[in-house]
Amino acid sequence: MKLIKHHLETITGIEIYPLISFVIFFLFFTGLFIYVYRMDKSKIKEITNIPLDSKETEDENN
Repeated sequence: MKLIKHHLETITGIEIYPLISFVIFFLFFTGLFIYVYRMDKSKIKEITNIPLDSKETEDENN
């Protein structure tokens, strides 16, 4: 572990990568939350019934 730590300490500008990773992570989940919050309620009901609908169509096919 000392070898890895030593090599990472010698790289200039390495401290920016965790910050960039956090910003990407934060923006992705913030965007996902906004998308789900603004989603049409009828579309949400349709999506929640997908497992039930697929079971019914499977039974009809057999």
